[in-house]
Amino acid sequence: MLREIFVDTLIIVCLSGIAAGRLPFLRMNRAALAFAGAAALILSGALSPREAFAAVDLGTLALILSMMVVAANLRISGFFAWASERILLLARSSRGLLAAVVAVSGVFSALFLNDTLCLVLTPLVAELCLSGRRDPVPYLIGVATAANVGSCATIIGNPQNMLIGASSGIPFGTFFLRLALPSAAGLAVCWAVIVLAFPKEFRFGRPLSAGPAATRSAENPALLRKSLVAAALMVAGLAAGMPTTTAALAAAAFLLVSRRTESERVLAEVDFSLLVFFAGLFIITRAIEGTALFRAAVGAVLPAASRSPWAFSGASLALSNLVSNVPAVMLLRPMIPSFPDPGNAWLLLALSSTFAGNLTLLGSVANLIVAEGAKRSGIELSFGSYLRAGLPITVLTAALGTAWLAATS
Repeated sequence: MLREIFVDTLIIVCLSGIAAGRLPFLRMNRAALAFAGAAALILSGALSPREAFAAVDLGTLALILSMMVVAANLRISGFFAWASERILLLARSSRGLLAAVVAVSGVFSALFLNDTLCLVLTPLVAELCLSGRRDPVPYLIGVATAANVGSCATIIGNPQNMLIGASSGIPFGTFFLRLALPSAAGLAVCWAVIVLAFPKEFRFGRPLSAGPAATRSAENPALLRKSLVAAALMVAGLAAGMPTTTAALAAAAFLLVSRRTESERVLAEVDFSLLVFFAGLFIITRAIEGTALFRAAVGAVLPAASRSPWAFSGASLALSNLVSNVPAVMLLRPMIPSFPDPGNAWLLLALSSTFAGNLTLLGSVANLIVAEGAKRSGIELSFGSYLRAGLPITVLTAALGTAWLAATS
């Protein structure tokens, strides 16, 4: 009995710290909390080492690592900065610039991880707005919200989709065909809501002041060509039905074989703390599945959630904002096989957990990356300013997406 109380308390502390991003008086990020929590659960006897290690999904970790290697090569080559700048400089009005920001962030995030795009795009957008005497806040909100919405369209767009893809076995093409339309509609919602939320900036589609000329060029043309070939072959393999992890592993391995680019430089761009975070979460959620509290919660929620896509979407949206979207997906994952239509439920989980990240500034890592990047440029992206657009964007995109999946199931 005492051990069960200890395990339940430990799990609650871990999830609370992961949700908040830290624990009081401790300098630990989410990855450290997940790792320490997993280790404590093994030491307490809640899981045996064999059970804990078996809970770690190596396929998901391999997919995430491979996609980070592909994105790292594109980033080092200068592709993201080069392509984004040229597209953004085509805009001739404030509304046109916002449309370009939303399109670039959304489309690239679907292919190359939303967090990576936010890292690259935030300083570019900040520089362009400041040099053109624009208010950068609405455009930076456009970067964050569009990155979240656009990443929903593919299995490789964000970490929670990769987890869902590995768990569900849904082919890349099927996933894309079902979620591409609500993601595209969501990008239009992002643009419209931001225009309405910041009327002073977008009144009458004000013309842009002269900004800097497009002088940026690719930093490493040879690596750029090689990276684009690898990315194109990966996408072609996925479209042809190749398993997602296999296609990503092949592209990453091809890019790591090089005479010109040191592999250390590429691997230095990989966020290994994300892999640690996922591995720890796999173990924590396996321990949660064995608790009486979790079984009671499943028994209470499952009947309503399995019957109504709206109830399941709402539960996913709420849980994703309570503990963050990746832990929410891991917690809801055991319920899916019991649903009448598991395939549609997996897609609904991907959509609702991803769109949930737009609710508040703290809702996703992509949002925090944009906020921190803005701060380095001397721009204050406040919680209230973000919420002004994030709340309606979340409600509208989740409602439209849920309606679409319910109607096409």
